[in-house]
Amino acid sequence: MDAGIIEEIIKKHNQKENGQVQFSGAVLFASGSEAKFENCYGFANRSDKIKNTTNTRFGIASGCKIFTAVAICQLVQKGLLEFDTLISDLEIDLDQLDPRITVHHLLTHTSGIPDYYDEEFMTDYESLWRTVPMYSITSPKCFLPLFQNRPMKFDPGTQFSYSNAGFIVLGLIVERLTGLSFNDYVEENIFRACGMQDSGYFRMDQLPERTAIGYVGNDDHWKTNIYSIPIVGGPDGGAYTTVHDLVKFWNALMKNQLLSKSVTERMLFPHVQDSGVIHYGYGVWITVINNEIFKYFVMGGDPGVVMQSSYYPELKAEAHILANVGQGAGSIASRMDEILLANR
Repeated sequence: MDAGIIEEIIKKHNQKENGQVQFSGAVLFASGSEAKFENCYGFANRSDKIKNTTNTRFGIASGCKIFTAVAICQLVQKGLLEFDTLISDLEIDLDQLDPRITVHHLLTHTSGIPDYYDEEFMTDYESLWRTVPMYSITSPKCFLPLFQNRPMKFDPGTQFSYSNAGFIVLGLIVERLTGLSFNDYVEENIFRACGMQDSGYFRMDQLPERTAIGYVGNDDHWKTNIYSIPIVGGPDGGAYTTVHDLVKFWNALMKNQLLSKSVTERMLFPHVQDSGVIHYGYGVWITVINNEIFKYFVMGGDPGVVMQSSYYPELKAEAHILANVGQGAGSIASRMDEILLANR
């Protein structure tokens, strides 16, 4: 897929006449070891007219669940944990949750844990912080009062239901077994290990240079997302990264530099089907077409944040779309998929 085709996809997205927000972010498409396309759009800071670049750091919301999965897999590889370990055996204050839940259930969204933000029924993420101040959410344990006393949705292992709360519990496991804060563990053992020097779990009131501010609303009537999401990210989402750092991450993962070959294969196995061709591994979505894996991908969306990052194993290609608005990445990624499928 050449640069002209990708530019045309983004141009057509911005020409829609249905109140669509203009795309604001960065896009990189690489094949082999060569970047075929990279470009940036819109402003990282609208008030000061600071433009986005391909080195701008963007929030990636749930896109960083894959980092949580890698962290857990590293602990399994070190012998500190097993995928079938029961959470009831981990000496974490989770007595209210079903003792039959395993680490595998948490990684595959099949635990049945009630979610603090259930995307099957809820649409307004900002509403969570009307009673719980977003500035008070500074670590995984801060989320526990939002879900741990609610009834289970279903018996562990019987259904798939996307669960942010399940990944909060995974973060608590990392902290329990390593003695580190979750964010420190990931920054040291994943970001630094991959050379992702521009990535981190930054506080929204202490953002470093070259970090995009997220914007809610349309192009004429907008506000920043400073009060819309937790002040610092964690196991279920909220890290910041760049399109170039995502290239480094996928390359390290696929070359078994973060995990052994066998553990990487288990992480990237389509353990459970969501719907149609979409499956889920450990912290990663997987598109399976005609019994072959077309792509691995992560996606995320929060107020003022939307992204999709994809790796195509057969094509040895990858596409990273990061934005500091609430629309665009999904539709652009879908159109890129259509073209890649048509030309396989």
